[in-house]
This record gives sequence, C-alpha cells and structure tokens, in this order.
Amino acid sequence: MPITFTATFRVRHYECDAYGHLNNVNYIRYMQETALDATDAVGRSNAWYTQAGYTWRIYDTDIEYLQPLLHNDSVEVTTWVEDFRRVRSRRVYEFRRAGSSDLAARAATDWIFLDAATLQPMTIPEVVMQAYMPDASENHPIARAKLPVPPPPPPGMYTLHKRVEWRDIDTVGHVNNAAYFNYIEDVSTQVGRHFGWSMPRLLSEGVVMVMRQMRIVYVQPALMDDDITIRTWLSDAKRISVVRHYVLERASDGVKLAQARGLWVCFDLKTQRPIRIPVAMAEAFSTNVATHNAQE
Repeated sequence: MPITFTATFRVRHYECDAYGHLNNVNYIRYMQETALDATDAVGRSNAWYTQAGYTWRIYDTDIEYLQPLLHNDSVEVTTWVEDFRRVRSRRVYEFRRAGSSDLAARAATDWIFLDAATLQPMTIPEVVMQAYMPDASENHPIARAKLPVPPPPPPGMYTLHKRVEWRDIDTVGHVNNAAYFNYIEDVSTQVGRHFGWSMPRLLSEGVVMVMRQMRIVYVQPALMDDDITIRTWLSDAKRISVVRHYVLERASDGVKLAQARGLWVCFDLKTQRPIRIPVAMAEAFSTNVATHNAQE
C-alpha cells in the first residue's frame, strides 16, 4: 500500500469567507502543508531533495468541494501518492471533519520531477518512488484526462490585469500555486460586478454562486512584477450551474501561464441548497456565455 499521511487543521476565523465557510483557496494551502509534512514523514524533505539535486514542479490541480467547512471545524486531510509515471506523479487528498467518514472535499495534484540544476524533467529514480510506495508492484499508472478545450470566447469576454506581488511568491521565486486560485477568485468576483451582480447584490438577494469544482493546469511559472492578463468567459449554462473558463497570460509577451475550468452552482443563501439561476442574472451575463459548449 502507498504510505498515507494525515494532518489535522483547525479552521481559523481569518481563513473563512463572507459566507462563513473555509475559503476555497485555503483548501489548497492545507494541501500544500499536508504534502510537505507527508514527504518529511518518509524522509524526503526539501533539504533531502536539495542535497540530491532534485525538485518537483506542480503541473495540475483538480479539487472538488463537497461540503462547506466552518470556523473551528477540525479538518483531517489524508494524502498519499497514487501513482508514478516516468517523470510525473499523482498525489491525492481527502478532506473530512474529524470523527466523520463523509468527504468534505477531494483533490489531486500532478507533479513533474525535475533536475534542480537545469529545471528539465527527468526520470523519477527508484529511491524516490520507494519512499512513498515501498512495493513497486502496486504502482499502476493512471491515465490523465486532459483539461477540456474551452469554446472560443464570446464578445463579452471579461479581462482583468493582476500584477504579481511579493506575497504571491514562494521559496523558489515563482508565484505559489495557491496564489493562482486567489487570482481566479478575484476575477470571478470582478466579472460579477462588471455585469451588475456584485457580491453585495448577491447577498442582498439571498443568492450565491458556489465553486463546486476547479481544475487548473500550470503551464509556465509567473515571476515577481509580472503583469498577468486573466481572460474569463462562461459555457455549458444549465438550470443551476455554469462552467467558467480562465486563461492567464503574461501581458508582456503573451505566454500562457495557466488555464483553468471551474464549475459553479447557484445556491440559496438561507437553505444552502441549489436553486435555479435567476433569470435576471442569466440575462445580465448573456454576452459572457460562449455560443458553443466546451469540447471534451
């Protein structure tokens, strides 16, 4: 069996959003901390990788939010390495309230193994694989589904510019992967305001759009002071849900930094149950909706 590791977090008040739920971005931060502790537990700390001349770069994050977590909840995050391929490895995560068997969220991250000197992908050595999965016969590489190709953007595509700030940078000098979730959260809020459905209006009408699933593929690292262009539009609009697409590029040269796809569900704020997207909201966003659905 792959070696599993569980970390426990208490949801802090400052980690919650205006709805009183653990903010979506902080699930990613919990995942980061749990993964670091899990690698330490098997003797593969950052210091070990530095000495060995290896490093990892995150390539893909996919998370599904199933139940809200609240202030003072004790949250158990269990993680293990699901498989190894030649230069990639997949780590999975499960979130539960302490004492409960019900999943609050589940996620997976794909990592690329790199030569620390050249930052080029390299074959994962046995000494690394065996630390996480002692029995090599249990390694069954899993096929990766590609991020669906988004439909062409509509005339009402929304664009936001973000400049990379010092707080976004991690220890290797790149924008931390959780910061991309902050950027996506920000543009998701700003596009609502742009089309007349600001957060105050949503709250006053007792309607919320809740992120149900988010997948982001990191293509190139963003660096300090980069000006990032974030373009976003909708597709696959249904009675209670809609898909929002995000493309993040460096403004100076147009290089794609990341691409994401989020599933958003409309909820009644009082009952916390899915409801039909208000007609007025659907009409307001009509120019932001692609005329063709996303391609699988």
